[in-house]
Amino acid sequence: MAEIVFAGVHHSYGDRTVLDGIDLTLTERRIGIVGANGSGKSTLARMINGLVEPTRGRVTVDGLDTTRRGREVRRRVGFVFTDPDNQIVMPTVAEDVAFSLRRSGLPRAEVHAEVDAVLRRFGLAGHAEHPTHLLSGGQKQLLALAAVLITRPAVVVADEPTTLLDLRNARMVSALLAGLDEQVVLVTHQLPLLDGFDRVVVLDAGRVVADGTPADAVAVYTALLDA
Repeated sequence: MAEIVFAGVHHSYGDRTVLDGIDLTLTERRIGIVGANGSGKSTLARMINGLVEPTRGRVTVDGLDTTRRGREVRRRVGFVFTDPDNQIVMPTVAEDVAFSLRRSGLPRAEVHAEVDAVLRRFGLAGHAEHPTHLLSGGQKQLLALAAVLITRPAVVVADEPTTLLDLRNARMVSALLAGLDEQVVLVTHQLPLLDGFDRVVVLDAGRVVADGTPADAVAVYTALLDA
């Protein structure tokens, strides 16, 4: 598993403090991040692959500074957004997955083979030539995951990937995430998704207020919501 380290991390947007003194070392295979809206959880998640940089402090992945060596970090850390439309960029399903390999240096035939394999894995083989904008919400999220995983990242960070999905598609995506061999960092409001996770971190007002097993951490989180 990768070692993800937050060392004295602060982050502000203007006068608003979003993260306030985060010190974490994450090495587990399944890590959940929870917190109320505005708690800083999405900002923390985006720091793992350098989408957001700390105002102060340092974030590293296997010793690579996410600010100074962002390109190398992003080869190791894939990111899945809440809304897959934010990362689908090509007109057809196969083209969108292939786009992730544009800098791989692989011959065209190998790219086609890789794309075919990942589309079969995610149940999208029959949609290879379909326009991406005509896919269902669940299919779009599967496409977003396929486009990330075809690059073989060590870590997958998923920021509320089931929020915009109906129950059936949410279950499908959560089952897929649970079955990944890659290390997963999942930001979610849907607490049942954390069953079987190794560790859950709870954020409140930009600070870590609980960090432990899913049962213990979720108990703290629900108590905060009830307060």
